[in-house]
Amino acid sequence: MIEFKNVSKIYPPDFVGVKNISLRIQDGEFVSVIGKSGSGKTTLVKLLMAEEPISHGELKIGDVEVTKIKRNEIPSLRRQIGAVFQDYKLLPRKTIFENVAYALEVCGINNKRIGEIVPQVLRVVGLEGKEGRYPLQISGGEQQRAAIARALVHSPKLLVADEPTGNLDALNTQEIIELLKKINSLGTTVLLVTHNREVVNALKKRVVTLDMGMVVGDAEHGRYKI
Repeated sequence: MIEFKNVSKIYPPDFVGVKNISLRIQDGEFVSVIGKSGSGKTTLVKLLMAEEPISHGELKIGDVEVTKIKRNEIPSLRRQIGAVFQDYKLLPRKTIFENVAYALEVCGINNKRIGEIVPQVLRVVGLEGKEGRYPLQISGGEQQRAAIARALVHSPKLLVADEPTGNLDALNTQEIIELLKKINSLGTTVLLVTHNREVVNALKKRVVTLDMGMVVGDAEHGRYKI
């Protein structure tokens, strides 16, 4: 479970990133976070990833109280959170297999285990047979699938997808959203940050709306009403 309790983030000298946010996300939920530019969506993601310290309030992810986490504990927290962005952030000189494997290598996972995990996650995202290709040899939608596979290698409890379809056409957008729904159905909590009205309305799932750093809407089966 993720719980924000009166969380605020103030950037010096006095810019409000988020203000007094109280929000609870249960394990296994699929939640869309929407809002205009500057509404606090990016700050919310950074606080979840412990990329920014919280100014006031409490944030818990599972049993971890992020507000009290030690610096050397942050990598362990982040392995519980898969992250996917608009920019796929794939390494162009590594194959798809190598890009996904790299997330395990940096954590000291041995080659035998890597050889077991990577094919599994590539099957989940539908990239069987593309393992040996380089990012520029596959489509944008496939590159995002590879990025999602990389985010899944540590079996995260939470997948944060920050504008994951921002660079994709309508067909690839639908395919990525279907993949996120599949991942959610397997038990992973999904937090989708998006501007895409059609995606949010088609999902018919929980929608949290931010404005000026505050939660101004939280609907169980919401729509994009900004």
